[in-house]
Amino acid sequence: MSQLRILDSHFHIWDPTKQVLPWLDGLDKLNHTFTLEQLEKEYADLGVDFLGGVYVEVDAADHELEDRLIGENPNPKILAKMLRVTLDPFMRVPIHATGIREPLHIPSEPRGRCLEPSFIGGLKAMAKKGMPFELCNRGEELSDMAKAFEQVPEVTVVLNHLGNVPGLDEDSCAALRAFAKLPHSYIKISGDNPVNPDIVKFVKDTFSPDRLLFSSNWPVVKLNSSLKQHLDLMVELFGDDEDFFMNNAKKAYGIKL
Repeated sequence: MSQLRILDSHFHIWDPTKQVLPWLDGLDKLNHTFTLEQLEKEYADLGVDFLGGVYVEVDAADHELEDRLIGENPNPKILAKMLRVTLDPFMRVPIHATGIREPLHIPSEPRGRCLEPSFIGGLKAMAKKGMPFELCNRGEELSDMAKAFEQVPEVTVVLNHLGNVPGLDEDSCAALRAFAKLPHSYIKISGDNPVNPDIVKFVKDTFSPDRLLFSSNWPVVKLNSSLKQHLDLMVELFGDDEDFFMNNAKKAYGIKL
């Protein structure tokens, strides 16, 4: 196998000495500074040609500070920026944002938020601007998410972490099938825990191969696994498929290399 080339569709970086991230409390493995240079080194140590990646917002207390810090970061391997915005037809979006993530998986987000008129209106506004939406939801609510995005099939939606489904129960499978039918849907093969190969195989059988994205979820992957373990499993399941590891993310986020 030739050297693996990777465009990582989902990484985070943060600095708790500058930012407040309440969800890191009690998570000793994660509650310190992580930089893109550290991720570059981890990939280099694994023999990977790391082309760069997609920065995804980190649920920081101060969103504007986060926007500024990532905007000021000079590292050219930040290829896209998915920043935090609350969806609304008239929302303000940072000018350097590639797209938006309104985190729907956090406790403060009420169930049914994705079906509110302001959320649907925000998706329609994003579709008109050609901006992708980064979908991170509670797994048991994926059916609601499917109902929301079926109302705006023209928007690009990228499901995080295999939709966070708890397993291959009937509702989860039906929701994943519904997303797979949307014309501009993508799904990231990642998670907070070691990825379940059975769920990956179901997703591979359900989604078109040009909609599947490699995603490290670094450094959150360190909580219950490691970058090496995750990458080893992905190579086992996908070989050296350049579409999975690179090309599909370029298309989803409009990245030019």
